[in-house]
Amino acid sequence: MRISGMAPEVATPRVVARTAGLLTALGGLAAVALVLATPDGLDQFAPAVIALGPFTMLAGLAIMRWGSRVPRIFYQVLLAVGVVGVGVFAGSAPTASGGVAVLALMAFASMDAFLFFPLAWAVGFVGEVLAIGTLVVVVRGDVAAGPAAVLGVLVVGSAGAIGVLASRAASAGEDALTGLVNRRGFDELLDAAVRTAVRSGEPLSAALFDLDHFKAVNDTRGHAAGDELLRTVAGTWTPLLPAGAVLARHGGDEFALLMPGLDGEPALAAVERLRAALPRVGTSVGVAALEAGDSPAGLMRRADAALYRVKSRGRGRGELDAGGQSPLARDLGAALVDPGAGGLAVHLQPIVTLADREVVGVEALVRWTHPERGQVSPAEFVPVAEREGLIGALGSFVVETACWSARALCEATGRDLFLTLNVSGLELDDPDFPDTVLATLARTGWPAGRTVIEVTESLVEAESARSIGALHVLRAHGLQVAIDDFGTGYSALARLDTLPADHLKLDNSFVSTITTSTRRARLLGSAVALAHALELTLVAEGVETEEQARVLTELGCPLAQGWLFGRPQPVEALMASLAKAPAAA
Repeated sequence: MRISGMAPEVATPRVVARTAGLLTALGGLAAVALVLATPDGLDQFAPAVIALGPFTMLAGLAIMRWGSRVPRIFYQVLLAVGVVGVGVFAGSAPTASGGVAVLALMAFASMDAFLFFPLAWAVGFVGEVLAIGTLVVVVRGDVAAGPAAVLGVLVVGSAGAIGVLASRAASAGEDALTGLVNRRGFDELLDAAVRTAVRSGEPLSAALFDLDHFKAVNDTRGHAAGDELLRTVAGTWTPLLPAGAVLARHGGDEFALLMPGLDGEPALAAVERLRAALPRVGTSVGVAALEAGDSPAGLMRRADAALYRVKSRGRGRGELDAGGQSPLARDLGAALVDPGAGGLAVHLQPIVTLADREVVGVEALVRWTHPERGQVSPAEFVPVAEREGLIGALGSFVVETACWSARALCEATGRDLFLTLNVSGLELDDPDFPDTVLATLARTGWPAGRTVIEVTESLVEAESARSIGALHVLRAHGLQVAIDDFGTGYSALARLDTLPADHLKLDNSFVSTITTSTRRARLLGSAVALAHALELTLVAEGVETEEQARVLTELGCPLAQGWLFGRPQPVEALMASLAKAPAAA
């Protein structure tokens, strides 16, 4: 199903049913009114013609109530037959003015056609309207040429105007570059498809495609080449879609596919056929089938989680969401509902100046004490949260708790500390993420100017337009950005001039060898010089010994954190330790 420039492909079955039913009921009401307004109308009209008005009214009301359950071809047949009925009624009218008034109802039908049906069918329908209208005028013989011409102009003019308006309305749900449904149109169709699937019990699947390394195409060959690639993908896949499927450009280099009637492996096979049609274009895809209790957002979230797993494991393939949640994910979801009872907490680790060991900031780190398993490492449960669609709720809990804790810590100790928050790539890719963070800062009273958002170097390597855009939005509101785990990847160095960053955090594996490797120490000295030249603040992570601290100080690294200066701890414990060491003037 593809938009062709008109609104019919975007309108949902419920909208079509309600509008068509309303126009049908109004036509029946007008027919009843004409009979009653005509002197001796019950005698002038044939009984079958009189019954046509009330029957049409009831039919319109029924369509409004249950019409969303029938295929769209029903409405095309309804309008075609309805025009014939209007012609019969107009031909039976006892007066010329009554006939003209009834024929004017055909203008309503023309509007309905242009609103919901393909352009070729709507134009053919207008031809039917004019043909029947002309036939009625000729048969009656008492309608002057003038009123008949006015009627024709009215029908054609109103239908044309509605066609223009419908075309403009359709553009709201169409992607201008590819001609596919855009995200807005896809979401509307997704809502309708889920309702239909729930009501009928028919299977429904959704898929999210990502073009691998699309940014490299834009960077090396230009945006025109990237646009042409997107058009090629759309043009190649559209003829290969399963019956009833909807392909949309979801945004950027991401495509979405809705597959009514397909479930599980058949849905995965369908998307693999699309991938195979473009062997020179690397694509990753996640597929999910609708399950009991799924909302439209939940279905897409599971498809997105499957896509994330593909991208994290090497790209270039498809994966089917297994459905349901793992036991650890269910426990984590329950803990997010009641963090206190579920054992979730946020600990703070001090960040100090190496010159005088003064605490100037804290990093928020999530901790989970499972009711049965005890301590669960973030390295285990954070990936689970990302796979199972819980990362947004987990991130919101960390940001909210950390802001309140940092505010309490500063008020209790009289220090102006900064707060760093680790952010997942999936969170950054959420269009609502910047607004969520800013709303949390406003609610907690924690200043944006003392907030640092940490992103990993691996996220930088896989940067997306949405993620980088989110960082720009946050920086525009006063927040700062840190690249975490710097030194473990290869691409961040080349992008430091374009990435919105204010801090570099050296990975602890890099710091741990500076006292045993002179080459590593010289590399660290170069990193310090690089950060200074780019006006970035360098923070060394994982400092555990005095010797490491001494080397870092000699090399000019300004900030550090690690067990030597304090482990991650609850805010109350950190508050007590800082109270014993007053802040420097």
